[in-house]
Amino acid sequence: MENIEKRLNKSSKIAVLCGGLSAERDVSLRSGKNVLNALLQLGYQNAKLVDVDKNIAKILNDGEFEYAFNVLHGRYGEDGCIQGLLEIMGLKYTGCKVKSSAICMDKETTKNILASNAIPLISSVCVYDISELEQAVSGLNYPLMVKPVKEGSSIGMNRVENFTELVEAFKIAQKSDRKILIEEYYQGKSATVGVLQRKTDNKIETFATPVLGFETKTQWYDYDAKYTKGLTKFILPADFDNNMTKTIQNIAIRAFEACECSGLARVDFLVYNNTPYVLEINTNPGMTDLSDLPAQAAYMGIDYNNLVELILKTSEF
Repeated sequence: MENIEKRLNKSSKIAVLCGGLSAERDVSLRSGKNVLNALLQLGYQNAKLVDVDKNIAKILNDGEFEYAFNVLHGRYGEDGCIQGLLEIMGLKYTGCKVKSSAICMDKETTKNILASNAIPLISSVCVYDISELEQAVSGLNYPLMVKPVKEGSSIGMNRVENFTELVEAFKIAQKSDRKILIEEYYQGKSATVGVLQRKTDNKIETFATPVLGFETKTQWYDYDAKYTKGLTKFILPADFDNNMTKTIQNIAIRAFEACECSGLARVDFLVYNNTPYVLEINTNPGMTDLSDLPAQAAYMGIDYNNLVELILKTSEF
């Protein structure tokens, strides 16, 4: 496909990439429909929804698209795969690039990089084989969280109180990924921060959104709590003092930069004993009606449509 070197404008052909092949397909479709509606309202009349499948290269080529607004979540859309394809095809695209997407999709790699940058992390281990499980967790304290290393939206995650429960949770998690992260569970305050970028005076500015806290009707912030109306109460801004708020925001930006993110991301925290621990970095946050980032942006005066346009412009970075 010919690489068209013209600047983004209201007549640009934009593919809103959503759906996809991951376990987060349904959430991505919801995000994509919202983004498309916003782009059309903003005047980008050549924006089209593209449900990503194995023929995506042909679809993009035949459609003569110039830009891709990536709203894919999870595997193949958030792990560097679609980013690599778009690079090969010469399409400009929103958000994080190949390297940072691959890094942040892998919770173990993310933790290793953050640890080398002195960012607070909860004690954890990664395990491949169930036969190694007991020895691997011998230095951790129950309760524990069990997480597939390369999965999002809390899919395959479980909280366990003992080794018997751990074995069962490990088997469930391995349906999503071979490598499993096992992390100590702290009864603290959950929080999340969006990190966004915009270009002003030919310089890229990186800034954090307000800190969002939440209370769930579920035991923890699981898939149902994230995507079922009424199960989660947003606390915006989160009820931290100014010092803690600034600390969380600064750590979010440091984590974003350490993992070489660009455009946008969301950094999730667990605040326990006055320490904000980074849990993970989401390089393509949800854009549904119930998603965190649109709520955070709205609180700082960036409505949904303006947030979509801000993200779209990251394709030019």
